[in-house]
Amino acid sequence: METKTDETAAEDARTEDAATEEAVTEDGTARAAATEDASGADADADADADADADAKTDAEAAGPSGVGQGAGAVVSVALGIVSLTGNWVGTVAAARETLVGQLRTSSTASVSQQVKEVYGDAWHTTALWAGLFALVALVTGAVVLVRPAFGAPGRPQAPWIKSVAWAGVALGVIGLLLAVLKYSDALLGLPPAS
Repeated sequence: METKTDETAAEDARTEDAATEEAVTEDGTARAAATEDASGADADADADADADADAKTDAEAAGPSGVGQGAGAVVSVALGIVSLTGNWVGTVAAARETLVGQLRTSSTASVSQQVKEVYGDAWHTTALWAGLFALVALVTGAVVLVRPAFGAPGRPQAPWIKSVAWAGVALGVIGLLLAVLKYSDALLGLPPAS
């Protein structure tokens, strides 16, 4: 009887060992599954981080964002407006020319000579400075418009940049035309002194 009991005890021990192994295997499988889930989540996070890094690299490789071109277009418009409305440099230069004309002109000079020296040269100086601002506005707008052809030909320019640059070019042309007309006395010339 003792042998049967020993055999039964041994069998029971084997059954317990098998159950323990099975539990360990199930626990190991569960742990492995949990580890795979965690490593899968880490892999997904790593893939997302890599995708973000690749997107940033692609954006950097694609070229500039157009901020400089936008700023150039706005500067072109501003210079065009300044050429039409007047500027501080032109005002100071005209005042200086008026003073120089007064100092050079004697009191015995004719009225037409005094008008030309005191007012005409100042008027031409104002027109000259307006023309310079208009020319810079025109050139800046034109450079912004042709920049994509030399920088990144495959990358289109934002529509607002084109619109503002064209406005700068138009204001530059108008300002330059008016400056030439003022300088040549074709527009608002000096009145004749009689």
